[in-house]
Parts: sequence; C-alpha cells; structure tokens
Amino acid sequence: MDNKFVASLIERQDTPLRTRPASPYTLNPPIEADGLSWPSPGARVRTDETEDEQQKRVDRIADAVKVILGELGEDPSREGLLDTPQRYAKAMVYFTKGYQDNILNDVINNAVFEEDHDEMVIVRDIEIYSLCEHHLVPFFGKVHIGYIPNKKVLGLSKLARLAEMYARRLQVQERLTKQIAMALSEILKPRGVAVVIEATHMCMVSRGIQKTGSSTVTSCMLGCFRGAHKTREEFLNLLSKRSI
Repeated sequence: MDNKFVASLIERQDTPLRTRPASPYTLNPPIEADGLSWPSPGARVRTDETEDEQQKRVDRIADAVKVILGELGEDPSREGLLDTPQRYAKAMVYFTKGYQDNILNDVINNAVFEEDHDEMVIVRDIEIYSLCEHHLVPFFGKVHIGYIPNKKVLGLSKLARLAEMYARRLQVQERLTKQIAMALSEILKPRGVAVVIEATHMCMVSRGIQKTGSSTVTSCMLGCFRGAHKTREEFLNLLSKRSI
C-alpha cells in the first residue's frame, strides 16, 4: 500500500485502529478551585439554581417524559401515568445530584486530620447506585477503597460520600473508578490509593445479551499500589477475606 495513502488515513484517523481523544474527565484537575469536580457547564448552572429554577427544570423534564410515553404507545393522561412524568423528573434530578455536590464543602467538609499513621486503610463494600450514560439504565454494586496515609487521614464516612457523589451522575464504571481514586489522591496526597468496583449493569442483564449472572470489576491503582506488587497484593488479599 502506498505510504502517502497510509499517512493520510492516519492523519484523518480513518482506520479501524483510530482512537478517540482522551476523556476530559481524567485530563482536567480532579478538583476545581471552586470545589466542584470535573464540572460541566450544566453542572455549574444546576449548582447555582434557586428552588424556583429547579422546579422549572423538573417541569421541562416532565414535559419531555410525556412525549416519550406517547411515543411508546401509552396514554400519558390515564390515571396510572398521570403523575409519572413529574415523579420521573424528580427521580432523575436525585439520581444525578452528584453534579451539584461541592467536593470540599458538601463531601469532605473539613474531615481531613493530621495523624501519624502509615499503614493501609480500607473501607469496603460501599454500596453504589448509578446510571449508565449509554442507555440511562441503572448499574449498581460495591466500591472498595484503600489508601496508605502520608500524615493525613480522611474521616471514614467521607470515603463513602466520595463514592456516592461520583456515582450519582451519568457514568461508565471505568471512569467512576478512576474519579474516586484521583479525587482521594488529590485531597490527601497519600502514598497510594486503590479503588475496586464490582457492579451489575442492567443494560447488559435486562437487554441486549441478557447475561443475568454477569458482573463487571474495575480497578484503579495509584502511587505505591501501582508501583509495588506486594502492596497491591496485600490490598487485594484483604478484599478477598470476608472477616478481618
């Protein structure tokens, strides 16, 4: 094949091996100066909304849901569906409330403490519920978070709040795993961070291939968890034990 032709294909990224640009969710700083984390323009608008503005947002979502119900062949005005658009709209606002959370004020809230502890800290089996951004259907499971402090520790409940904040967004599991790890690393500057998520995706279980027994496991290792095999192995071994 002509070299010039190959070069032109690569330049246009018009090949089977073409790759999309790296996601801005991991290129941008984990925490912005105003305390938001990987915010989109719409997230900033939601954060600053008054109650009246939020209700108008709910009403707009509800109007769109009425259209969807009609297109599905239903009658949005029948008794069983009469209030469904408003209920669904409010549920969606709740399911995505993580966009509005300020990671410094709402999640961490001055719960970083000076402590001379340099051994592994693990909080496991943190339940999460999120929405797959590809189909807007749920995925749910458990998050396991570990870190090795560097003179600073975080209140244990804040690890669960951190996972909850990122889960309450439109997500993919791979990004969710990395966001939790990178944010914790930014907040504490620890020697290392490890995050493992085990989740069931309804977009895979209830539609498409419909494999009901399947689960997805993702991990993100930073610092000494990434560079030291023994540290990583200790973390994974502790996760495999159901009693410590």
